[in-house]
This record gives sequence, structure tokens and C-alpha cells, in this order.
Amino acid sequence: MTTTDRDLILTRLIDASPDKLFRAWTEPELMKQWFAPLPWTTPHAEVDLRPGGSSLVVMRGPDGTEFPNPGVYLEVVKNRRLVATDAYTQAWVPSAKPFMTLVLTFEEEGGKTRYTALARHWTVEDREAHEKMGFHEGWGICTDQLEALVKTL
Repeated sequence: MTTTDRDLILTRLIDASPDKLFRAWTEPELMKQWFAPLPWTTPHAEVDLRPGGSSLVVMRGPDGTEFPNPGVYLEVVKNRRLVATDAYTQAWVPSAKPFMTLVLTFEEEGGKTRYTALARHWTVEDREAHEKMGFHEGWGICTDQLEALVKTL
């Protein structure tokens, strides 16, 4: 996968099958269990899993403030790949400020899964802002939570 100066990437070899990781990313009840880095929570998730289908994930901070994250799926390849963006909020309605496109891949590797999350930003400034928000730490914590969850499926 080619990356640019607008990209942030996290990759891990996870001891679980691609289908379990895909489920954890696409089933709302599973998403709520791992999507936000603790002590943050995910009280709400909606998924219309198809190209052009909308998603909404709400993260809640420790102080109770909620952060809705609406988006649209661009590509869905079951158990292999998900591509989503916040450039649209639903049904191809443009968002006020697009921030990134997320490309997730789940590749079988020796009985495990090479999990890659690529956050592709619209500008270098957006990528830098995401880094300063704690991309590597936060996404790392979430990936730890994701890994712990899929081991129970």
C-alpha cells in the first residue's frame, strides 16, 4: 500500500481470523465494546454496510461530552477490506469539513491476520492535527481492545 505525507498508518499481526476482525468493525454491538480508547466509551454505533451506506459512531469522553462521527462506506469487501470516509455524512451528502478516508485491510498471514488501518487525510495539516490528537497512542489502545475482543468471538 502506497502512503503519502498525508497518511497515518497502524499495522499489527493479530492472532485472530480476518472474519472476526471484520465482524468487530461492522457489527454495532461489537464496535461499542472496543472502538474508543478507555476511559472513553462508544455508546452508539450504526452501520449500513454497503458502498454508499452510512455509518455513525458516537464516542463519549470521560466528562460525558459526545463526539458523533458520521461517514459513508466507499468499498466493502467482506473479511478483506473496508474503506470509509467522513467526506460525506450520508447518502452522498457532503460534510462541512472532510478530515480523512480510512482504509482497513484484513490479510490472512500464517493463521493470523495482518491488520492495517490507513488514515488518509485531505491535507498535511489534518494529518498533523490527527497525530497531535494522539493517533498512534489512541489507535494503538483501540487495537489492543479490538484484539482482546476478537479473541473472545
